[in-house]
Amino acid sequence: MELEAAGAFQLRSGSVIMHINKAHHVKTISRVAMELGEDEDWLFEIAIEMEIEDGVIWVYDTSDDGQMAFTDFGIENLVDLIKIHKNNPSILAKRSP
Repeated sequence: MELEAAGAFQLRSGSVIMHINKAHHVKTISRVAMELGEDEDWLFEIAIEMEIEDGVIWVYDTSDDGQMAFTDFGIENLVDLIKIHKNNPSILAKRSP
């Protein structure tokens, strides 16, 4: 099936079709930091608590160095986390050993 070759799998339950992967693009943390005007290292510390369900993924290239990347939904969640951390900067300090 052509969709399976492209990585978009379908689950069929009766006559309902669900698409598993709805993201057609992601932005790296470097790009998001630039667009939001935030420090990339600070964003990484905040985003590390995000899960795949929150819209964050890791992208690997031939060097095996991973890059954190975000779907549009992930950027929305990250913006919410930025607000939380700016309202209470001590959150990061509490996580440090």
